[in-house]
Amino acid sequence: MNAYIYIAIFTGFAVSYLIRVLPLTLIRKPIKNRFIKSFLYYVPYITLAVMTFPAIVEATQSPIAGIIALAVGIILSFFGAGLFPVACACCAVVFVAELLLV
Repeated sequence: MNAYIYIAIFTGFAVSYLIRVLPLTLIRKPIKNRFIKSFLYYVPYITLAVMTFPAIVEATQSPIAGIIALAVGIILSFFGAGLFPVACACCAVVFVAELLLV
């Protein structure tokens, strides 16, 4: 193996390790700032959204079908539908949209 692979592995290890260790070592007292607390509260949701939304649009043959299914899913969720009905409706919307668009 060449040195590039070892450098890439070490860099990945260092970045992952520092992200986990630095907050533990630098922040000793409880956080009292409302802005920082709210920021840290929403980080997992934002991370999930950033990873999920592009995958929804790119998982279909036509990005328009993914966008339509995303809109239907958001609307159904807003009106209180559960996870399973929303998933089934989105799958059906993608199926129909891909039949009509392709």
